Amino acid sequence: MLFRLQGVPLVDVVIYLLSVLVFSLTFHEASHAWTALKLGDDTPQKMGRVSLNPLRHLDPMGSLMMLFVGVGWGKPVQIDATKLRPNAKIGMALVAIAGPLSNLFLAALGALLLRTHWFTFNPQRVFSFAGQNLYFSPGYFLETFIILNLALMFFNLIPLAPLDGSRLWQIFLPDKWYWVYARYELIAALGVMGLVLLDIYFNNGQILSMLLTRPICGAWRVLVGFGTPDMCLQLR
Repeated sequence: MLFRLQGVPLVDVVIYLLSVLVFSLTFHEASHAWTALKLGDDTPQKMGRVSLNPLRHLDPMGSLMMLFVGVGWGKPVQIDATKLRPNAKIGMALVAIAGPLSNLFLAALGALLLRTHWFTFNPQRVFSFAGQNLYFSPGYFLETFIILNLALMFFNLIPLAPLDGSRLWQIFLPDKWYWVYARYELIAALGVMGLVLLDIYFNNGQILSMLLTRPICGAWRVLVGFGTPDMCLQLR
C-alpha cells in the first residue's frame, strides 16, 4: 500500500479515498477534454466530456477495479488527433500532459490549505448511525487529497502506453511509426495493466510503491513543507 492513516477508522479512510479519487479522476479527465477543445478538437465537447460531472468520466469496469483491486481508470477521452493544433503529435502530448498537471494543481491547492494550519488533524464526530460513529478529520482528508493527487500525477507520467507520459516521448517518433504505435496502443494498455496487477497480487505492490513513493514524498516536502505522511517514514 502507498500509505495508511494511523489512528483513523477504516470506514473514514475508505470515504476519504473514494471521494478524493472520484473528484480527482473527474478533474483529470475533464482537463484532457478541455485542453483538446482549446487546441481545436470539439469531439470531447460533443461527447459531454468538458464537464466536472463524475458520471461523464467514470468507467464502470475501471471503477469496480479501483474498489476491489486497488487500481483502476477513468473513461478515456476520445480525441481526433488530426484536428489538434499545431499538429497531431504535439497536440496529443499537450492534451496528455494536461491530466497530470491538473493533479499537480489540486495537490498544490490542498498543500496551500494545509499550510494555513487552520485544519485540525483531530477526528471530529460527524454523526452516529446504528451504533457506529462517523468521524471526519480535515487534516487527514487534506493529506489524502494531496497524496492521491500526487500519486495520480506520477503514475500517469510513467512513460508506458496508454499512460499520459508515453505521449511525451512519442512526439520524437517518425510520423509513420507514430501512427503504427497508435494502432496497437490497446494491446500495450492491456500489457501495462497486466504488469500492475501482477505486481499487486504477487509482489504486494512493491514495484509500484518503489516507483511512486520517493517522488510523492519529495513533492510533499516541497509543497507542504512540514509533517511526514506515514508512507514517507520508511524513507528516513
